[in-house]
Amino acid sequence: MIILGIILLVIGLIIGSGLLTTLGIILLVIGAILAILGSMGRAVGGRRHYY
Repeated sequence: MIILGIILLVIGLIIGSGLLTTLGIILLVIGAILAILGSMGRAVGGRRHYY
């Protein structure tokens, strides 16, 4: 999810599309939150690790 967010963010910045940039930022933030919660050992949504 983090990688997809970065890809959408870069494509949005290159093309100049605000929608892709916004989606990239949202996916990047959600992916970072899930990665942090998973590394703390806290199960999120029934899964302990998100890869």
